[in-house]
Amino acid sequence: QVQLVESGGGLVQAGGSLRLICAASGRTFSSYAMGWFRQAPGKEREFVAAISRSGSITNYADSVKGRFIISRDNAKNTVYLQMNSLKPEDTAVYYCAAYTGPVISSLSREYNYWGQGTQVTVSS
Repeated sequence: QVQLVESGGGLVQAGGSLRLICAASGRTFSSYAMGWFRQAPGKEREFVAAISRSGSITNYADSVKGRFIISRDNAKNTVYLQMNSLKPEDTAVYYCAAYTGPVISSLSREYNYWGQGTQVTVSS
């Protein structure tokens, strides 16, 4: 089992940057692929980015491709989401999640563990 805690959210102007951090407990962090999802008010949770166990494979939603970068440091049990060129439509609660299946997934229902979320607000 793994526990996930997100941090790094906040208020930023459009065009700015934020780096989200997801810290995981447990000694088996490297056995999980990791993902970031987000949920805006009144909308369903949506996929943002995912990274494989080793970090060699990544996948992004089209809406963030070229602006966001997912990475991980298995020695620190941490996954990051660097968000650049932020837009007001990026405003949401961002969640990190751990996936025990093969490679990576963009489907929230396949993730086994979730953090509590961190709020990101982008002003225009």
